[in-house]
Amino acid sequence: MNKIIIQGRITRDIEIESSKGGTEFSRFSVAVDRVGKKGEDKQTDFFNCTAFGKTAAFVKEYFRKGDGILLEGTMQSSTYEKDGEKRMSWALIVSHVYFPIQK
Repeated sequence: MNKIIIQGRITRDIEIESSKGGTEFSRFSVAVDRVGKKGEDKQTDFFNCTAFGKTAAFVKEYFRKGDGILLEGTMQSSTYEKDGEKRMSWALIVSHVYFPIQK
């Protein structure tokens, strides 16, 4: 099963793009704090996220840089080549977006 749920803050404003086939999508990053052991500084993980269609439009309309967000989706890997070296990247493919749970 490939399912991930994260809650964090958007790191930059959302922009909508279109693929060559006309599908609208948005790419953005979410910072998620990871609580460490007592007395240690918290650490932050950054998740690259991609939303498509109506989900991308929803994120663009209701969220801005610095806003909290709760996302559900799947992790997807992709490979690419840079400077002759094969590399791998990961992205959260967003299926559901929620306003964050207030503490």
